Amino acid sequence: MPEKYPGTPMATLDLSRVETYSIFSRESKVSIDKLGKPSGGDSTLSAFLDGLPDILASRDLKEVASLIARARSSGRGVLLGMGAHPVKVGLGPLLADAMETGIITGVATNGAAIIHDYELALSGMTSEDVGAVLGSGGFGMAEETASALNRAIVDGNNKGEGIGLAVGRLIEEQDMPHSSQSLFAAAYRNNIPATVHVAMGTDIIHMHPSCDGAATGSASLRDFHLMAQQVAALDGGVFINLGSSVILPEVFLKAYSLARNLGHQIMDLTTVNMDFIQHYRPRVNVVQRPTAHSGRGFALTGHHEILLPLLLSAVKEFMR
Repeated sequence: MPEKYPGTPMATLDLSRVETYSIFSRESKVSIDKLGKPSGGDSTLSAFLDGLPDILASRDLKEVASLIARARSSGRGVLLGMGAHPVKVGLGPLLADAMETGIITGVATNGAAIIHDYELALSGMTSEDVGAVLGSGGFGMAEETASALNRAIVDGNNKGEGIGLAVGRLIEEQDMPHSSQSLFAAAYRNNIPATVHVAMGTDIIHMHPSCDGAATGSASLRDFHLMAQQVAALDGGVFINLGSSVILPEVFLKAYSLARNLGHQIMDLTTVNMDFIQHYRPRVNVVQRPTAHSGRGFALTGHHEILLPLLLSAVKEFMR
């Protein structure tokens, strides 16, 4: 046969000399005992969890749930960092319950979370149609939202308080129609730290004349220090980043660095990033760097409105 590809270096392969081995002598990543099991008509959550494959993400989900349960049973902290999207997709009541039942010991959010939480507590509605009103200049101009939140921030700052505490008190003490659904009100009722980490200009209330930049900055810095105190005490604890791709991963890393600088070792730390897309900062700042010397980092990918309820329910099963 004439040479088909002249000028291209090629070796001669004699397939009759291929070396094989027995499958029974090989190490394999998947075994029969790790496969999923049908529920058999048993619709309990326990049966569902037991039926999940002990492989990849389902294995990680169960391990994260068990680590959270272990942390709480030993009195360690479980700190939740999050963007505003979890509130918008209806998870406020579940997060409030997680605080009331002792699963979450602290919550840290970006600035937008107080807006959606307040609007839901006040009116039972939130998340305006930006595209429909942006051109007319109406986006973000809800009077009640801006005036109430900006006033609460100023009043709280004058008392030496952070934003989370001030907003939680506002919602709880005004007995709003839907305050029972508010995560900030739940934090206030249960004396759980709720901190708010603001990037100036990113939230609709910053566009209003009622916004006091000095008070907002001072109160948010106070919240950063409060979060850093919680991070410093996360020996054997858990930090969860839920749907924040930039602000909370950056804030967490700075709080972690500050705590380490002050001599807090933070050993056996579990970190979890939960989002429907895995981004660079959560992967590096949450999952990898803080657990490099001790502990474990996990990445769970999925929609917040499905993944978080599943995780919280699994934690309750492990805490029984």
